[in-house]
Amino acid sequence: MSTASDQPIKLTSFSHGGGCGCKIAPGVLAEILKNSSGFPVPKELMVGIETADDAAVYKLNDEQALIATTDFFMPIVDDAFDFGRIAATNAISDVYAMGGTPIMALALVGMPINKLPLDTIGNIIRGGESICAEAGIPIAGGHTIDSVEPIYGLVVLGLVHPSKVKRNADSKDGDVLILGKPLGVGVLSAALKKDALGADGYAAMIANTTKLNKPGMALAKLDGVHALTDVTGFGLLGHLLELARGAKLTAQLDMSTIPLLPGVEQLAHDGFFTGASGRNWDAYGKDVELAAGISPAQQALLTDPQTSGGLLVACDPGSVDEVLALFAQGGFGDAAVIGRMHAGAPKVTVRA
Repeated sequence: MSTASDQPIKLTSFSHGGGCGCKIAPGVLAEILKNSSGFPVPKELMVGIETADDAAVYKLNDEQALIATTDFFMPIVDDAFDFGRIAATNAISDVYAMGGTPIMALALVGMPINKLPLDTIGNIIRGGESICAEAGIPIAGGHTIDSVEPIYGLVVLGLVHPSKVKRNADSKDGDVLILGKPLGVGVLSAALKKDALGADGYAAMIANTTKLNKPGMALAKLDGVHALTDVTGFGLLGHLLELARGAKLTAQLDMSTIPLLPGVEQLAHDGFFTGASGRNWDAYGKDVELAAGISPAQQALLTDPQTSGGLLVACDPGSVDEVLALFAQGGFGDAAVIGRMHAGAPKVTVRA
């Protein structure tokens, strides 16, 4: 007869929210930060908090700028090794999203020491180490605490030439929008938490969330790539709105061309989506115009929090083939043109 102690540890049972769905909602975050005092900004700080970009960038000299970022969250899956891999991939992505090359990481580890077996915690850390090895960087240190919920992530540092930094605010009128990974991670995670995700769905989720966004390094070298970001906790609409607001342009999406993970539209239709999806819409829905043919399930996918999501590229039309080729060479066969930037008020319009 099995006992409770014989049952496998369900990491997600320890967390009130998983992956990038843990992010504080955009509206709440804005309220928290609205009275933050200003501070002196050194001229060397090329990218700070002004456009909600993916990482900070500090110019070291004429040839090098330092990229600094951090990301951490609670478990999105129950497998400890997979959780570590996903969290590490997600954290490193912000360096790629600035067009940089990662050089090292520091681990951020908070664990309920009295509730999780030490080998489970060790597997989380080893999962993160495996992804850092794939990225070619060491975990050179970090910090650990005893916490109520399991938390894992990284501080990641990278380098980029100052002239090749790709900000999220520099798209231009007429730019084409390209998304590197399909949407639907939050929907799959919601189904997983309710034991409604099959083996194929789980495999697709892990493959998507542990694929490093390495094409960002090559995209940085293309003059025709004007803006770059990655799609994470605020969903495609939220991160695209950051591009639109930074550039003071309207972003137009074509729902029919947006790549989706297998089965997620039906799962969303069946009610499998995270609470973060609704919070995202409440925060920025006023700046989004949906065509009459957009279904509630499609709306949920547009706001779906993407843990370790894809790169979102704004490039001139003449660079589209080269951008798609770089994605394909990197194993991102689902990359697709999903819309365009054009003159108009900072907002997103979505066509069916």
